[in-house]
Amino acid sequence: MNVKIATVAKQLPKYHRSTDEILPFLDSWLYDQDDRFKRKVKKIFGNAAVDKRYSIMSPEEVFTATSFEEKNDIYTREVVTLGKQVLNNAFAKANWEPQTLDFIITVSCTGIMIPSLDAYLINALNLRQDIVRLPVTEMGCAAGVSGVVYANEFLKANPGKRAAVIAIESPTATFQHSDFSMVNIVSAAIFGDGAACVLLSSHEEDQGVEIIDTEMYHFYDAQHMMGFKLVNTGLQMILDQQVPETIASQFPDIIHPFLKKNNLIIDQIDHLIFHPGGRKIIETVEELFGKLGKNIDDTKEVLRLYGNMSSATVLYVLERFMDKRLPKGDLGIMLSFGPGFSAQRVLLKW
Repeated sequence: MNVKIATVAKQLPKYHRSTDEILPFLDSWLYDQDDRFKRKVKKIFGNAAVDKRYSIMSPEEVFTATSFEEKNDIYTREVVTLGKQVLNNAFAKANWEPQTLDFIITVSCTGIMIPSLDAYLINALNLRQDIVRLPVTEMGCAAGVSGVVYANEFLKANPGKRAAVIAIESPTATFQHSDFSMVNIVSAAIFGDGAACVLLSSHEEDQGVEIIDTEMYHFYDAQHMMGFKLVNTGLQMILDQQVPETIASQFPDIIHPFLKKNNLIIDQIDHLIFHPGGRKIIETVEELFGKLGKNIDDTKEVLRLYGNMSSATVLYVLERFMDKRLPKGDLGIMLSFGPGFSAQRVLLKW
């Protein structure tokens, strides 16, 4: 019995701006910096391959030097709203009733809230009182796929059950107003906010895309490459410039043994469902797979339309594939990277 992904739904926050509309806010933020530095920052934003970013707060709020407490209060309020919306979107899309849900996983790394989001959703949507909860908080961009891995394990062990993975992120809430480092600027240029929900099932009668296998891959001695540092002003981004090169160097070990375990080679994979970490990572993946006649056009399009929304982003890519009604028997591999450093993989069959 294989677990199936029944549907994927998304929900975008209420604020959004194009890259061109962000530039005046950069001028205000960089008012006392020299002109050469200002030009460099604007070039980074212009070359990020992101046309629009969504946010849980207005640009004025993002670029105001408020406290961690004030930003986190907005995060807490807005992720509850987005969580209710995206879970309801998914229920409507799959035609499921909330009371049929057995397992709820909530994923976020861009704010702090206790109790976690799942507790609020249980009350807001009147989910069952015996529902199993799992908040996933510290796995960064990889956590959306991590949540699918955990849901798959739960459902394999519990036939006839249903699960939801809800990933909601607000990287804009982590923007550091007094930090003019390249890491803070690059992260502001590539990241945006968003929410996604995946519904999975081990009910025989439920239809969907089958999960054939899942696996995690952990890079040794790479903890320094990606993550957050908790400082007085909030969560300060850690993003090593060697991330694309590190991924490229280990890509064969990430992909090929996983496929070999399932008696497959990369030529047999029809669809690449990759997390759009940023333009450089996309270029790295394209270079590796372009020669095999495979593309990651949907990954690039999600980055262009929304930016990198951390854990939720790869689920936006997955939704695009789910909504295409692909031919029966097609194979896909879903992949994301995150702090640790780690790569999470899911093999899918339509």
